[in-house]
Parts: sequence; C-alpha cells; structure tokens
Amino acid sequence: MDILKKIEELDFAYLESFTTRKETPWGSLFYDQRQPLYYDANHAHIREIPENPKEVITEVISFYQSLEIIPRFYIYDTASQGELINALKDEGFGYEELQSPVQLWTGEMASVQSREDLTVEVLTLENLQEAIDIECSIEELGGSSRENLLKIEFENPAYVHYLLRKDGKACSTACIFHFGKQARMESVATLKEYRGQGIIGTLIHHIQKEVAKKDLEHFWVFPINERVEKVYARYGFNTVTTITTGHAFLGGKSITEIQQG
Repeated sequence: MDILKKIEELDFAYLESFTTRKETPWGSLFYDQRQPLYYDANHAHIREIPENPKEVITEVISFYQSLEIIPRFYIYDTASQGELINALKDEGFGYEELQSPVQLWTGEMASVQSREDLTVEVLTLENLQEAIDIECSIEELGGSSRENLLKIEFENPAYVHYLLRKDGKACSTACIFHFGKQARMESVATLKEYRGQGIIGTLIHHIQKEVAKKDLEHFWVFPINERVEKVYARYGFNTVTTITTGHAFLGGKSITEIQQG
C-alpha cells in the first residue's frame, strides 16, 4: 500500500469516528447534524472526477440543505478537477486551495529538558471539563463545537487524550487516534497565554513515549500550516509529502480565515 493510500485509510477511519459517511460514485458524503458547523464532520469528499459536475453539485447542495447544513466540498487531485471547480464558482461557491503537510515520526524521541513545573496526565471524567475549556478556546480546532466532539472522542477507545499542566494549571491538550497499525496525533492545543514557553515539547515527548510502547508501523501528524510543521520537525517528525486540497463552500468562513484567527 503506497503512502497516499495509507493516509487516506487513516483519514477516513478518523472521520468516521465522529461523523457518518455515505458512499457515492464520485466519493463520500460526511455529515453530522449534532455539529453542523464543524467542517470536517460535514463535507462532500470528492475522490473521483465526476462525469457530470453540475449534477454532483446539485446533489450535494440538496443533501446538505435538507439537513440544514452549509454545503461544502473537499476536492482532491485539484489539477484534474478544473471542470468541477469552475462549475462550483459559477454556482456561487467560495473556493480556496490549501497546502497540507503530512509528517511521519522517525522514532526519535523529542529532546526536552525535564521540568518540575510541567506534568502530563491522561484525560478522565475528573479533568474532562478542563480540556473542553482549553480546546473550545481555539477557533482553529472548531471553537465551541469542540465540546460535543471531545465528549464523543472521550467515549471512543480508539482515542487517548492527554492534558498538560504548568504549576498545576491545565494549559495544553493533545490526543492520539489509533487505527490498526497506524496512529495520528490530533487536537494539539495550548492556551494563548502559555504559548511560546516551550511546554508543547514536554507533551509531545510524553506522547511519543506512549506510542513507542505500542506495536505501530506509522505515527502521523497533520500540521495546519508551515509554522506548525516547523515545530513538529524539531520533535522528530519528517515531512513526507504535501497534499493540495480544494475547499469549496457556500457559506461561512474559509479555512484560511479560521487558521489566521
């Protein structure tokens, strides 16, 4: 199995852990009315080149509007999807293309200094609300929509969530999602007032130690931008490819706007 197939297999398993997937001849429809504003939970995933792009657009608009969800498309192999992209623009969709780095852990542990002011713990019912408060404060993660999503993940044994404290104050979170022989690190979040203090390295180091105990073939991370990519590179993650994704949306903010805050 080539690297892109592995990434897609893991990505679909990750999405299906919190949303519903409906297969179509041209790709998949992901939807979840419990969290209608969460983009990853609600989008048409275009995998094949549609024979009739306008019919697909009409189908997608009708499907999501019947659920009272804003229609949006995630388009892969954008170089071959020019007809669809132009048709979406003609229908009034906003459009952006995103460069998404994909990083793979080399197996080398993050080099961090031991700090007595930092502790890492597994998420439990007792500290769940603290993690919710952190993640809901980060718009790039989905803002307030993270509350329901985090509760769903917490109940799923494929996830392990971690909480980092500085001087006893909960200030950073991250999780691992497991699927077969693969895993990915997700929901890495730090309160704004604690950023730039080097604490994320301690959290990553702890997670790497936990991952090393498991019989895994690949441990991935999908940084949202080049700045985050450089951070992970310092902690043993190598960029193995960059995926171009088209995002077409009939309302709401672009992903670029959300990432820029």
